[in-house]
Amino acid sequence: MVWSVDEARRFLEHLRAEDDPLYAAYVLILVLGLRRGEVLGLAWDCVDLGGEQLWISRQLTRVGGQLLHRETTKTEDSAAPLPLLGLCVSALRHRQWKQEDARKDAGARWQDSDLVFTTRNGTPIEPRNFNRAFEAYCRKAGVPKVRVHDTRHTCASLLAALDVHPRVAMRILRHSQISMTMDVYT
Repeated sequence: MVWSVDEARRFLEHLRAEDDPLYAAYVLILVLGLRRGEVLGLAWDCVDLGGEQLWISRQLTRVGGQLLHRETTKTEDSAAPLPLLGLCVSALRHRQWKQEDARKDAGARWQDSDLVFTTRNGTPIEPRNFNRAFEAYCRKAGVPKVRVHDTRHTCASLLAALDVHPRVAMRILRHSQISMTMDVYT
């Protein structure tokens, strides 16, 4: 199941209106097609807001009951820099502010991890909790329930609606051929 551009917009507008701390995570999932583990494993040292790009070099997964922050990604192309569109940059800047507020509120309970998306105490977000939150946000935003992974398929439609050049979309979608990107776009 794939969301329409309007459904994705409604979902993101709902989260922004709620000032949800995971708003930027969902922007990255929808606009850049990041996988759940990639967005949860994203560290600030892989984000260049000034240069408007990020690198996916880690992922956060649960294996055998243990939460692992792996230095590998699903594909080799995942490690290539991705361009950050304006929406992504502003969402990540907002995330920095939210995280700094959380750090101040937590005080001595804060655990530094350099992760972009953390709990209010700085610890990694459990992948299952991320899924549960996503499902709850789908209900509250009034959009069809889809799996987090299914939002990757919405990404191409959003890029086209945002009038992103096909060559840039090719980098974001991690396609090796422009013809594949154009097929998805059309």
